[in-house]
Amino acid sequence: MGKPDIRRIDRAIRETNRKLEAVRRGELWPLTGSERRQMLAALAGGTYRIARGKSTARADKRVDSVSSSAETRLIAEITALQMERQRLVTEAAQAKAAKKSSGWW
Repeated sequence: MGKPDIRRIDRAIRETNRKLEAVRRGELWPLTGSERRQMLAALAGGTYRIARGKSTARADKRVDSVSSSAETRLIAEITALQMERQRLVTEAAQAKAAKKSSGWW
């Protein structure tokens, strides 16, 4: 239960924060497969409408929607990882306190 688990979760939190920043910058690599497909479909639809000289409002809205859902997913992931980290830290502290109190003194 010790530090290796906490280090693993810290690494996952850093990686997820990195993904969140990349999504906010508009990069595609942190998106899941379905999010990536939705994004590319929206971009292709917008490109088609531009070529026809029409409005791209719907495609823009879809791109924004996919981006915000990816942000929401990553924020939820970070929150869950932080809660798990806190649980591990609390368990480790309780185990240490129980070990200290069960001694001779």
